[in-house]
Amino acid sequence: MDIENNPRNLAVTVLSKVKTGAYSNLQLNNVINDHTLIPADVNLLTTIVYGVVQHRLTLDFYLAPFLKNPDKVEPWVRELLYTALFQELYLDRIPKRAIFNETIEIAKQRGHEGIRRFVTGVLHQMDRTGLPDVATIKDPIERLVVTYSVPKWFINALIDQRGEEKALSILSKINQPANQSIRVNTVELSLDDAVRRLTEEGFEVRESIVSGTGLVVSGQPANQSTLFKNGQVTIQDESAMLPAESMQLDDQMWVLDACAAPGGKTTQIATYLSPEKGGKVTALDIHPHKIKLINQNAKRLHVQDQIEAVQLDARKVDEKFDDETFDRILVDAPCSGLGLIRRKPEIRYEKSLSDSQHLQKVQLDILNGVAPKLKTDGILVYSTCTILDEENKDVYTEFLRQNSNFRSVKVKTDKNLKLDRKTDYLEIFPDDFDSDGFFISAFQKVK
Repeated sequence: MDIENNPRNLAVTVLSKVKTGAYSNLQLNNVINDHTLIPADVNLLTTIVYGVVQHRLTLDFYLAPFLKNPDKVEPWVRELLYTALFQELYLDRIPKRAIFNETIEIAKQRGHEGIRRFVTGVLHQMDRTGLPDVATIKDPIERLVVTYSVPKWFINALIDQRGEEKALSILSKINQPANQSIRVNTVELSLDDAVRRLTEEGFEVRESIVSGTGLVVSGQPANQSTLFKNGQVTIQDESAMLPAESMQLDDQMWVLDACAAPGGKTTQIATYLSPEKGGKVTALDIHPHKIKLINQNAKRLHVQDQIEAVQLDARKVDEKFDDETFDRILVDAPCSGLGLIRRKPEIRYEKSLSDSQHLQKVQLDILNGVAPKLKTDGILVYSTCTILDEENKDVYTEFLRQNSNFRSVKVKTDKNLKLDRKTDYLEIFPDDFDSDGFFISAFQKVK
């Protein structure tokens, strides 16, 4: 067995790093780039890593009865046992014999004879006695914690804010694989042309039901397409395309993207603007390396003439810009990111309600900082990629309370999403359209 390039062994390596704070997507990319793996092994590695992270609390519940001294189990050994459990429970095409044999061999080669015997014993004991039943958990919230592998505070917040039926619908969706979606760079080609050319390359393609310039693709990684390499499409979630759609842009406007990195929405805004007619977007970020990233994305997508990237904290725009400067402003604010759980599954374990409460102040500070820079009658769009009221509805309400010279306007999108809603703002939940969770609101400055 070539343990060096074995996807199950590499999954243990990635998971051990994720458990100590690393991002799953970055670690996966690093490992895939550093090893010689066939596509099937890349898929298995990716599936195991995301699967174990997504179901960690569930797997922990199943494993717990078989660990007599859990504190003495080395972290990597626990991750190895999680990978075996995940494969047996969630991957129906892999024979149990293959899972056990490879898991035991990895234990032997990564550890020593004692670890091999321990792992062998745990696996066979689980097989003999069977796993504990989640239905035996008496507390209903704790049962949901284990079933969906999310912390109790998040479940309580969802039930409090959305009701039990909607909360359960959201929870049932967040452990399902996220779609691979792309935005067509309409400066370069039309949606129809993109569909035709991607289909010719072997992709399965369908138009987004969420965004007017979005496509959902499958069959192979989107970043391997010729269109991506040529800057004619970019990888972006369907929901993330909505803030720019809602800004009511025309080609002569000067737009401020106040929290711009890595530049997905900046480059999308740029597609509406004509540099020949004076249209441009000024993109802010506090970190110099992220300014570089914005510029790289702008160049790759051939919209660099419309984009000016500036290193600046959005709360300090007074240092650089006069009042009444911009026709439109986007604040896609720093947030907890809980709408992205399917793409970044580890964040469910890292966040708390207090994080959202702290972020609310940051979000309001940014909004209040940029608001004077908007021209009268201009539109300010506030968006987040989270699904909690603390960072969404509550910020929207408080901004209006503090700024009497702004009024709420109804968010409109190319696909006319949720036209029958009672609110001006638009909330997208993961179970609505099978896209990321997002919040989009819009304010118009009045005299």
